[in-house]
Amino acid sequence: VQLQASGGGLVQPGGSLRLSCTASGRTFSRYTVAWFRQAPGGEREFVTTITRGVPRTYSADSVKGRFTISRDNAKNTVYLQMNSLQPEDTAMYYCAADQQLYASSDPLKYDYWGQGTVVTVSS
Repeated sequence: VQLQASGGGLVQPGGSLRLSCTASGRTFSRYTVAWFRQAPGGEREFVTTITRGVPRTYSADSVKGRFTISRDNAKNTVYLQMNSLQPEDTAMYYCAADQQLYASSDPLKYDYWGQGTVVTVSS
């Protein structure tokens, strides 16, 4: 599967963005999908994931209540709605997918990655 992340940009603190991760192929519903982020000079950090099958979501404490992950399997797309953005959310955001995995916050467990989209939160 090939993943394409989009929707990043520049936003003021307190603002919102919606990222999209669109996949090729016809069996996207069979993949668990996650968002990770990496700030300049930092390590890749788990943000949130949505499982394959009956979807369940898991999120990092730092984004709970602000970020929401969802999926539309008919469109082969996973969304990340980000509200109340803060400067510390500034990073390159990557989507990742795996067909065997149910859910994990470990980036090494995901086989497929998109190219990333940049989110900058600044006034």
